[in-house]
Amino acid sequence: MIITRSPLRISLGGGGTDLPSYYQEHTGFLIAAAIDKYVYITLHQTFVAEGIIKYSKLERVNSVDEIEHPIIREALRLVEVSPASLELSSMADIPAGTGLGSSGSFTTALLQALHAHKKNLIHPAELAEQACRIELEKLREPIGKQDQYIAAFGGLTCFKFLPDGTVQAWPLKVSEETMFNLEDNLLLFFTGYSRSASKILKEQDDKSKAADKGMVENLHFVKDLGFQSQAALESGHLEEFARLMDVHWQRKKERSGGMSNPQINDWYDLAMANGALGGKLIGAGGGGFLMFYAHDKSKLRHALRGTGMKEVRFRFDFEGTKTVI
Repeated sequence: MIITRSPLRISLGGGGTDLPSYYQEHTGFLIAAAIDKYVYITLHQTFVAEGIIKYSKLERVNSVDEIEHPIIREALRLVEVSPASLELSSMADIPAGTGLGSSGSFTTALLQALHAHKKNLIHPAELAEQACRIELEKLREPIGKQDQYIAAFGGLTCFKFLPDGTVQAWPLKVSEETMFNLEDNLLLFFTGYSRSASKILKEQDDKSKAADKGMVENLHFVKDLGFQSQAALESGHLEEFARLMDVHWQRKKERSGGMSNPQINDWYDLAMANGALGGKLIGAGGGGFLMFYAHDKSKLRHALRGTGMKEVRFRFDFEGTKTVI
């Protein structure tokens, strides 16, 4: 039995500049944090000839080509593993489509399990790049590289996405006190909406490829906010970081009409009037989780719980994608 896990993530600044349509021309930069909510993959040998694949569906297959799940099919091809006599299943702490990077976490956890099955050692950078190869190149999803990289590396990590496709990664240089204060004062609330990140990001991707002036300037601005957020966090100025989150959210909404909706805007305004210093919708937009930096956590929790929103408490994860068993 092999069990692997890969963390989900929150974005701390610069999100959206990790799409090839942007970084191939302008270089991308962002900060992301892995959290202790995970996607799990289990893999073990069976005594039947067919392969058994369990996710939201159940598949029984005799060859890779028969597999319907595109990521599982391409991962088996990439690592050169036959599904015969294998049972593979997935579980997650948080549902897909909620803005926490579950697809990248799923792919990295799956690849980790397949490499463990073949007794391969793989560096986090190579694991992330293989996951990107599957999602961006093989399946042509209009997404970025952030999710795969932060899932593989874990921690609070800065990423630079270079025009040639290479990615530089280094730890955010925060003090222990700043890290604990950040962890304590960031609150996540589920909006109740799930959505496809690919659909939301396609509009951004298409406009970037067409060199749309408004979209490119928006992403330049967001990248600069990422650098400002890095400086605020590394100097311990968390209230400034919170202010930048709010600026980011206001600018992010301009990218697409599907980025927000009146209900999300009302919840955001309620939070800002009840203890939040800044916040944003995590991920591509359109639903998922609202994240706030709070100066009065009790007041904020009381206000948003009163609307029926569910809080998900978390800590940072510093292990990245790993084999548990």
